[in-house]
Amino acid sequence: MANRDHAQTAAAIPRQLLTQLKMLRDEMACTATLAPIEHLPVDASYRQSAENLLHYLCLRRHEVRETQLHLADLGLSSLGRCEAATLAAVTAVIGILSRLADPPATPPAMPSLRLSDGERLLQEHTAALFGAVPSERAVRIMVTLPPEAAHDAELVEALVRAGMDCARINCAHDTPADWLAMTEHVRAAQQRVGRSCRILCDLAGPKLRTGPVPSAPGVLKIKPARNPYGVVLRPARVRLSFGQTIDSVSSSEPQLPLTAERVPDLRPGDTLRFRDARNSKREMLLLSGEDQTWCGELARTAYFVTGLPLEHFREGKSIGLLRVAELPPREERLTLRVGDLLAIAAEEALTGVPVGDQPEGAPARIGCTLPQVLASVAEGDPVWFDDGRIGGRVESSTAQGLLVRITQITHASGSARLGGDKGINFPNSPLPVHAPTEEDLEHLAFAAQHADIVGLSFVNRASDVLELLEHLERLNATHLGVVLKIETRSGFENLPDMLLTGMRLPRFGVMIARGDLAVEVGFERLAEIQEEILCLCEAAHVPVIWATQVLESLAKQGAPSRSEITDAAMSVRAECVMLNKGPYILKALTTLDDVLRRMLGHRAKKRDLLRRLKVAGRSGGN
Repeated sequence: MANRDHAQTAAAIPRQLLTQLKMLRDEMACTATLAPIEHLPVDASYRQSAENLLHYLCLRRHEVRETQLHLADLGLSSLGRCEAATLAAVTAVIGILSRLADPPATPPAMPSLRLSDGERLLQEHTAALFGAVPSERAVRIMVTLPPEAAHDAELVEALVRAGMDCARINCAHDTPADWLAMTEHVRAAQQRVGRSCRILCDLAGPKLRTGPVPSAPGVLKIKPARNPYGVVLRPARVRLSFGQTIDSVSSSEPQLPLTAERVPDLRPGDTLRFRDARNSKREMLLLSGEDQTWCGELARTAYFVTGLPLEHFREGKSIGLLRVAELPPREERLTLRVGDLLAIAAEEALTGVPVGDQPEGAPARIGCTLPQVLASVAEGDPVWFDDGRIGGRVESSTAQGLLVRITQITHASGSARLGGDKGINFPNSPLPVHAPTEEDLEHLAFAAQHADIVGLSFVNRASDVLELLEHLERLNATHLGVVLKIETRSGFENLPDMLLTGMRLPRFGVMIARGDLAVEVGFERLAEIQEEILCLCEAAHVPVIWATQVLESLAKQGAPSRSEITDAAMSVRAECVMLNKGPYILKALTTLDDVLRRMLGHRAKKRDLLRRLKVAGRSGGN
């Protein structure tokens, strides 16, 4: 009796699942589900993709986890990998369940879009955006070009040879002249190497940043090399120059500008004696030089400021006086601790208020680059600065700006320094900003003439995408591919609508910009949000760029962390991976190329590929 009841219960499960899935399939295929694209001018290459995205969104509006467990118990597909062809996946399971519940039953007709078709469409869309697939590596590599790429053609050629499939030009930095030189070097490298490399111009978008902080007088610290016990290993070499100015100071190759009524008669062996900015006695030995450039040697640490006098000695006799010429001003920063108050002023630049000169007890003040957004921020809203390194909460909002209480400092010392041009994020505040900005439109004109792809930063809604498309038509630049950078909470929440809008173009992609996105949604939710973006884009057959901090330690310091290698390996789930610039970018590129090649046999999107494992044959004494 018990066995018969168990058999009846077991037989009832397929019927229950069949009923549930049929209802779900009917809803997915109904006219109402597909209505959003009836009047959208979707490109012909994306028509099936748009329908599949709507099928997938319909599926994900339901709670199907219990259904998945029952399907897995029966040895059937749990629908966990159905993104590429959602309706086909559900229909296939219905067909099997129908035969289990009623063997003579006729399985339902399969839709035209199968799993292999979805995979093919994604590959075609990726090739349209980034060019032909590289040999032995399905995932493309994008590299952010450093400033030296504007004048170092050999570096650009080395990047192309090492596997750069797309060169990213960040239009938030450098100048149009630099960008033009970079594009020319990339095009020339393609010809010499015989390898395709697309060019992406990344528009800055409406990123909210801190305004400039009043600068402080310049200071140059020069110190000799010492061992761990403080013993001088070798004196510091200093380049002395007359009649020249410097744009920045460097501790690795210090240059000290000098001035005098006339160029002095300097000779090797002469000395310059002075009291530095701390009033410490110091002496510099002149080694060699000619005309207006000399090399000096300093055995003890010294601090130089503009106007500092240096007395010229030869054989113990004073023969003249030199002075330090104008040093570049140094950026001042605000030092903040938990509990401090910070005023964000409703003006971009604060002039005449040097840091530390506020009235006693008054909060530190800083401006912002988009002051019009401050009126949309409410009391109690969270705010983050400098990529999430400093957190606070708005205590009050007035016409003059916001008053923020600092609540979190990520630095171990318990304090952090906030300077100008650092990011500000209001993750819970609906800000009245849109992309592209006026500056973006100026840069878009450059991209229309010289680039293959344009990236739109801080895109938040479908109307932003529409506006960009309108400007592309105005510039007769619809040949450009478009990449939407998802880096805000609003951008993620509106992603389905933006995907449908972007499908008007045949060349279209999405970048997961994990830096600002992590601040906006919370670091603890970044992996979850990244997963959802990957799934939505796979359902839309839209190529994804996995970006931000990929092998960052390797690119900047020459050695990767273990977690970075794992992250790089998991990036095989995207269609393209972006590396940021750094002194060791070429090494990072070759490492990423190797990692992606190795992962090719193990994983494709969400599917683990069961390639033969050598280690599996080493048991049993083999």
